[in-house]
Amino acid sequence: MRLTAFSDYNLRVLMYLGMRREGLATIAEIAAAYGISENHLMKVVHFLARQGYVETVRGRGGGLRLARAAERISVGEVVRRAEESVALVECFDGGRNECNIEPACLLKGVFKKAADAFFAELDRHTLADLLRAAPRMARLLNPAG
Repeated sequence: MRLTAFSDYNLRVLMYLGMRREGLATIAEIAAAYGISENHLMKVVHFLARQGYVETVRGRGGGLRLARAAERISVGEVVRRAEESVALVECFDGGRNECNIEPACLLKGVFKKAADAFFAELDRHTLADLLRAAPRMARLLNPAG
């Protein structure tokens, strides 16, 4: 399974904001820290705000911060919401399934168990878990504050 860059950037933004703890961060600051396009991050931040993970403050001196405690942000939930589809193979998508062996194929069950295990592991972790390495990440990213 391969996650999209969108999911990756969602998690990176949340980790950056979690490292900040106080004050506001800007999209430009986060983009510079990670070497990611500001345009991509604007879409990510808009999505995170709509999902209730990030609070945005407009105007001069504005920016963004976490909207809830890091302990209340599930990695699995973020990934599920960010990914357009988590269908590993064609037969997972009933609307677009054209596989002619699907009725007899046992591979679908194997992939389903693998996907369930993948998300079960992600569900075991919160943003707070990812922030245990915050001091080391902060040195690498050098976020302000």
